[in-house]
Amino acid sequence: MNQKRSLIAAVTVVCALLVTFGVVAGASPDKKDKTVGRLLYGKVLDPRDNPLPDAVVYLTNTRNRAVKTYIVGQDGTYRFPALNTATDYEIYAQYKGRKSDTKSVSQFDDRSQVYLDLKIDTR
Repeated sequence: MNQKRSLIAAVTVVCALLVTFGVVAGASPDKKDKTVGRLLYGKVLDPRDNPLPDAVVYLTNTRNRAVKTYIVGQDGTYRFPALNTATDYEIYAQYKGRKSDTKSVSQFDDRSQVYLDLKIDTR
């Protein structure tokens, strides 16, 4: 009976070790952590590459359709920091009733910083 208990105890310990090592192996440090951390930035420009101050940039999270906005300054720059790298985004700008083309940023783009100029035809 003691041998049976010892065998059961040994099997239990081996199973526990296998589960533990399996969990540790699954949490390997070389896996990519796709969470928050991407910076999307750029400028809103007219056809002659002049900045368009006070243009509004719209950033849409394509997963939940949440929209963030940014009103550009005198130099035409915008920035959206700390974006989720596991999410696709669409971005466009508006200025005095005119709209730029819509551009996309894919979750499969592994850059931590993405620069996009948004051009608006003001003519």
